[in-house]
Amino acid sequence: MAKLDPKTMKDWEIANAALDDMKKIRVVAEELGIREDELFPYGHYIGKVDYISVLDRLKNRPDGKYIDVTAITPTPLGEGKTTTTMGLVEGLGKIGKKVTGAIRQPSGGPTFNIKGSAAGGGLAQCIPLTEFSLGLTGDIDAISNAHNLAMVALTSRIQHEFNYEDEFLTKRGLKRLNIDPRNPAMGWTIDFSAQALREIMIGIGGKMDGFMMKSGFQITVSSEVMAILAVAKDLADMRARMGRMVVGYSKSGSPVTAEDLEVAGAMTAIMHKAINPNLLQTVEGQPVFVHAGPFANIAIGQSSIIADRLALKLADYHVTESGFGADIGFEKFWNLKCRFSGLVPNAAVIVCTVRALKMHGGGPKVIPGKPLDRAYTDKDVALTEAGAENLIAHIETVKMSGIQPVVCINHFYTDSDEEIAVIRRAAEAAGARVAVSKHWEKGGEGAIELAQAVVEACEQKPDFKFLYPLEMPVKDRIELLATRVYGADGVSYTPEADEKLAAIAADPELAGLGTCMVKTQLSLSHDPAVKGRPKGWILPIRDVLAYRGAGFIVPVAGDIKLMPGTSSDPSFRNIDVDTKTGRVRGIF
Repeated sequence: MAKLDPKTMKDWEIANAALDDMKKIRVVAEELGIREDELFPYGHYIGKVDYISVLDRLKNRPDGKYIDVTAITPTPLGEGKTTTTMGLVEGLGKIGKKVTGAIRQPSGGPTFNIKGSAAGGGLAQCIPLTEFSLGLTGDIDAISNAHNLAMVALTSRIQHEFNYEDEFLTKRGLKRLNIDPRNPAMGWTIDFSAQALREIMIGIGGKMDGFMMKSGFQITVSSEVMAILAVAKDLADMRARMGRMVVGYSKSGSPVTAEDLEVAGAMTAIMHKAINPNLLQTVEGQPVFVHAGPFANIAIGQSSIIADRLALKLADYHVTESGFGADIGFEKFWNLKCRFSGLVPNAAVIVCTVRALKMHGGGPKVIPGKPLDRAYTDKDVALTEAGAENLIAHIETVKMSGIQPVVCINHFYTDSDEEIAVIRRAAEAAGARVAVSKHWEKGGEGAIELAQAVVEACEQKPDFKFLYPLEMPVKDRIELLATRVYGADGVSYTPEADEKLAAIAADPELAGLGTCMVKTQLSLSHDPAVKGRPKGWILPIRDVLAYRGAGFIVPVAGDIKLMPGTSSDPSFRNIDVDTKTGRVRGIF
């Protein structure tokens, strides 16, 4: 392999240099135990896998060990959770384990905005980076199209019901649904951070231009269709969930579903290829499944159940990824994904950095696109120690589930031994294993200590338990999440949220769904400016959504939006194509 040096090369340069030594995807599949007829190649280096055939063929094989990667509350720059996931996969490979990873497909929003792609970094990346970052096999496009087709069905029906009498509708086999244009259940999707589309007016024009009404866009990866892809067991389950999606409400307040609009079948047809997980590889050639999407703050934010079930039959160790910190990403993995899948994890890795702990300890504000203050690169043991309370909160959350926590100190070359020692002492005192990992700099070789700690953690039998039973009222669950996981003193509700929760409690179909909180990822609280482990605060719930298809209730905390905004210095300014080689540069 070409000499790859993360200290002198950018991530995209490493990814492009690694292309020359990549395994063909048929080789990756063959080494994993996937037959030729079970692989659908998309070029030489990417494929989709026929999960039905593999799961049926290996149904009697015991599952491998199941590991989730989560993190502490991150800085706005992220703390290398995907980098750690890739590094752990490479490290387990280095110590001779048959291993797979599962990560989420990046959204165009962050890829072209501030945060960049989500392939990992340094020598711990998923490749090919360009294809991974720019559409892959079209899953997110399919989600956008399926979601927007439901909105086409809703808005066209509103127009026709407004313009025509019952006789006209009946001749066309349509039943009047009396849809209330003032109360749609969702808007449109686009996979960019497009704040200008948050609120729009549609139907402007004449009678044939639709019904004029207020609408808006959310980012595609926050769509309920994405959530359905993440939690569906198979195509039949996906089809049933699509049918249950609520697109609008009648004038009497009854839900209008995709099935009512006779669009659920077409939506599933759009998604029928997307349900097969994508197969890629690490820089060191280990197999990586890429399926479902990010944003655990405004969505479920998990790699798919199908990808995990598939990998657990093919490998002895499988490493999956949850979005953001343990308060939201791991919590949803624990209480939603594992509940839907029936899978029991063996260990959870909590990614931690000296940089993030310094921020939580009172360090200067971290602003994406601007150079880090020297406080984050110069040694400051006291500042690191002051931020350890945030790490301890996340360790306690993982321990509540009965899963073994392993703290991974994602090592930056500016970290001092004294700062690392402070973190190790705090994490071990809180009951976690600790490993320092240099996977960004050294790949699998740098992750051996982490891999060994994870193997040890997996030897202990988990005492897995959910935080709440589904019989618990939704309001009580929100209180439990707020006080036990986030550390709030209680919860407040807007009148609108209170009214919706009362309606949910009265509806047996809704009362038994899971709970998927929408909350900022930048704080344990609802306020992104509050760092550390905040005390003496109340969680404000301003709205509550019902995702009947995905199978959960979505309380919305604070001012968080389902459509992020693009910054004044977005990363798309740096992305271009080398017209001589055809290779893309500038993705990070």
